[in-house]
Amino acid sequence: MPFASGVTLTATGATFVVRSSEATKLHLCLFDQTGRETDRLPMTRGEDDLHHLFVEGIAPGARYGYRAEGTYAPDDGLWFDPAKLLIDPYATELDRPFRYDPLLSKFGADTQHLVPRAIVTRDVAIKPAAPVFRPGGFIYEVAVRPFTMLHPDVPEAQRGTIAALAHPSVIAHLKRIGVDAIELMPITAWIDERHLPPLGLTNGWGYNPVAFMALDPRLAPGGIAELRDTVAKLHEEGIGVILDLIFNHTGESDRFGPTLSMRGLDNRSLLRHVPGQPGTLVNDTGTGNTVACDHPYVRQLIVDTLRHFVLHAGIDGFRFDLAPIIGRTASGFEAHGETLKAMLDDEVLRDRIMIAEPWDIGPGGYQLGNFPAPFLEWNDRARDDLRCYWRGDHYKTGPLASALAGSSDIFARNNATATRSVNFLAAHDGFTLHDLVSYAGKHNEANGEENRDGHNENHSWNNGTEGETDDPAIIARRRADLKALISTLFATRGTVMLTAGDEGGRSQRGNNNAYCQDNEITWVDWASLDDELIAHTAFVSSLRKRFDAFQAFSFFTGEGDVEWISTAGEKMTVSEWETPDFATLGMILSTSDNENGKPVRLAVLFNRSHDQQTFALPSADGASWHSITSGGFEKTIVKADVAPRSVAFLIKD
Repeated sequence: MPFASGVTLTATGATFVVRSSEATKLHLCLFDQTGRETDRLPMTRGEDDLHHLFVEGIAPGARYGYRAEGTYAPDDGLWFDPAKLLIDPYATELDRPFRYDPLLSKFGADTQHLVPRAIVTRDVAIKPAAPVFRPGGFIYEVAVRPFTMLHPDVPEAQRGTIAALAHPSVIAHLKRIGVDAIELMPITAWIDERHLPPLGLTNGWGYNPVAFMALDPRLAPGGIAELRDTVAKLHEEGIGVILDLIFNHTGESDRFGPTLSMRGLDNRSLLRHVPGQPGTLVNDTGTGNTVACDHPYVRQLIVDTLRHFVLHAGIDGFRFDLAPIIGRTASGFEAHGETLKAMLDDEVLRDRIMIAEPWDIGPGGYQLGNFPAPFLEWNDRARDDLRCYWRGDHYKTGPLASALAGSSDIFARNNATATRSVNFLAAHDGFTLHDLVSYAGKHNEANGEENRDGHNENHSWNNGTEGETDDPAIIARRRADLKALISTLFATRGTVMLTAGDEGGRSQRGNNNAYCQDNEITWVDWASLDDELIAHTAFVSSLRKRFDAFQAFSFFTGEGDVEWISTAGEKMTVSEWETPDFATLGMILSTSDNENGKPVRLAVLFNRSHDQQTFALPSADGASWHSITSGGFEKTIVKADVAPRSVAFLIKD
């Protein structure tokens, strides 16, 4: 009978199982509670290159790691070094965070004083309910530590942890703005990139993982139970939880990086190498290495990791960083490859929300629209088109309408009838929403790379001055632009995502690559958030929930469900669509009003010009139009005056 990878507890002890196809010998290392190594026990190689050992008397709380003997020849892709303590790829809990040290890369240097010990656990399985979140809803992207470090109501000892997300004040904010699910940026254990410590910087976002299942002790001092309890409390409030996971690379980086787990156990099998050059790592991720997700062991590790978080924490779904890597084989991306199929077909996972970041930097790495249903996909094309529309770029009226309609030009492939788009204006990568309208260029000097890092093209504008200002006119223009951008986002068909703090004008001082700023640059300053902007976000979020047309994800048919009008109240002409600097667009939707169940007509009017624009409203049936504001319905009108740089919403009986 084949052994299960990881640690399997029995009534009398535990069986340890780890894979290595080329090690000459593996040893299980046991540690006491002080971190002292007490035993180094040889393991037996079994079928499928799984090394195993049963140890009597092992109980939950035991600390362990591995050491691998074999050839050390990096030019041949062999990194065996018994001086290196190695983390079990199936570890579910660690006794301390990772800490980078040059000794982790030095052959023959013992690293047991640097590497965390895995902890034997008996995780409590639950019967997960169906996901709370459904496609079409509002996802709120959250970096746990930056989001909670400065929250005035969260107890100081709890700030920076997953438990803080369940604090009543945090939940009240999420409910105020209508969040349907929070998407947690990486919470599994990571290590700093080696260039950061000399700069006095640390990785604050976690996109440099080592152990796929183990939560980072800094974020989850209570382990998986802390995550499970937080998820349960959020579920009670109707808020789902999505985890952002990284299976595309490990923190072991390029050949000069640390030896921590996969590299020291089975480098040539588990990481991808240039064909015929086993010493040259493929770098389709830009991080130095690429996980071989098509390898059967890695495929099972990915599926088991997802199952772990569903069965032990009740997670609603997952977002996958650089997701084409998961579908890559030696010949390229395969949308219906075995690993993606295994994730979708698994009985525990088949109802979970799956979200792809559909690009990597490898050959053919841009795969927007090509993931198999029901994968949702981050839509950077809509992001850029919406930014460019409001910046004032030419020929953006058509792309605006396409994004509003769910990007059928992308997602209608293979006769699909519904969008799988996740629409967003800003995410953790790049500018915050405030910085998008406040900086014409990036300002990453604090990252210590002379502003060379981060994207150069952000499709941003500064409204008259670069960076922060006390000028009330510029501040007012920026606030108007932010309201218009947020209104546009929430009027798009598909799923929408906003990054935490963007609803209140959070700034990163123009830094568009702030992963290494675990400080006030990325920490949400709750005291300085713009409440007027938060209230506006809450308003448009409530409209999205009230009118079915916004949360729907089927494509428009054009048969009574949508009309595109000019300021004259007439159907847009080809000439108007093709006018380079056309500054207005009206979208009229047929929808139901969830407050009373009645069918209504809803108008969303866009004015990107710097002058007020008046729209005539179609009224052939004689029914009345009313403008919708946060105060409710306003007076009956036949023409709508739309303020400069704004979006207006109107309803027709």
